[in-house]
Amino acid sequence: MARENSTEVTEFILLGLTQSQDVQLLVFTLVLIFYLIILPGNFLIILTIRSDPSLTAPLYFFLGNLAFLDASYSFIVAPRMLVDFLSEKKVISYRGCITQLFFLHFLGAGEMFLLVVMAFDCYIAICRPLHYSTVMNPRACYALLLALWLGGFTHSIVQVALIIHLPFCGPNRLDNFFCDVPQVIKLACAHTFVVELLMVSNSGLLTLLCFLGLLASYAVILCRVKGHSSAGKSKALSTCTTHIIIVFLMFGPAIFIYTRPFRAFPADKVVSLFHTVIFPLMNPVIYTLRNQEIKASMRKLLSHHMVC
Repeated sequence: MARENSTEVTEFILLGLTQSQDVQLLVFTLVLIFYLIILPGNFLIILTIRSDPSLTAPLYFFLGNLAFLDASYSFIVAPRMLVDFLSEKKVISYRGCITQLFFLHFLGAGEMFLLVVMAFDCYIAICRPLHYSTVMNPRACYALLLALWLGGFTHSIVQVALIIHLPFCGPNRLDNFFCDVPQVIKLACAHTFVVELLMVSNSGLLTLLCFLGLLASYAVILCRVKGHSSAGKSKALSTCTTHIIIVFLMFGPAIFIYTRPFRAFPADKVVSLFHTVIFPLMNPVIYTLRNQEIKASMRKLLSHHMVC
C-alpha cells in the first residue's frame, strides 16, 4: 500500500529560490557568469594535472579528483536552476527528484570523504615524511579513492531507500529550487519523526564528526609544523590553510542544513545556493591559486596551446 501511495505524486512543483522576478534575473545572471567562468577552470585544472608529468604526487592526484567531483556536483543543480529561472512552471518528476537527490548525496559525501583522505595525505607528508612514499604509494591512493566512492554510494543509497518507502499523496509543492531530503520529507503523508532521526544521523552526524575530526587533525599538523625549518614551515602552513578554508566552505553549510530537525529557516535557500552551486566550483580554484606548482604548469600549458 505504501508503494502505491508513493506513486500517487508523480511530480513536484519547485517554488524556486525567490518569487521576485528582479531578484531571479539578478541571481540568474550572476550564477551564469560564475558558472561559465569557473567551470572551465575546473576542467583546466584536471587537464593540467593529467598532462604534466611533474604533477604526479598524491596531492595532485586527489586535487584532480576534487575538481572532477566538484564539476560533476555542480551539474546536478545549477543547469536545471538556470533553466527554471526562465520557466513559468518549475516541475520535476518524482523519479527525477529521487535521481537528483541520489547524485547530490553520492557526490557530496564522496567529496566529504575525499577531504578526509586529503587531510590524511597532508598528515603523512608533514608528520611522517620518511614514510610518505611507502604509505601513499599509487596502489594505496587508488584504494583510498575507491573507498571514498563506495562510501559516498552507501551514504546516498541509504538516503534514497528511506525516502522511497514514504507515501507521497499530496501536496507536491517543494519549497526549494532543487530536491533535497529536508524539503522532500515534509511532503510525505506519514509521521516522519523516525525517518528524520535516521536522516539526521546519516547526514548530519556524519558531517559533524568528519568536520570535528578534520579540525583536530589539522590542529595536530599545525602543532607539528612548529618544529620545521622556515621554508618547510611556510609551505606546510600554506597547504594547511588552504585545506582548512575548503573544510569550512564544504562543511559549514552542510552542518547548517543537515544537523538540525527539518524545519525551515529564512536562510536555508541562500545557504543551499552556496552549498550546491557556488562553493563546489570554487574549491579547486582556491587550491590552485595557493599552489605555485599548478599555477606554473597551467601557464605553461596555456602558453603552449597559444603558440600552437
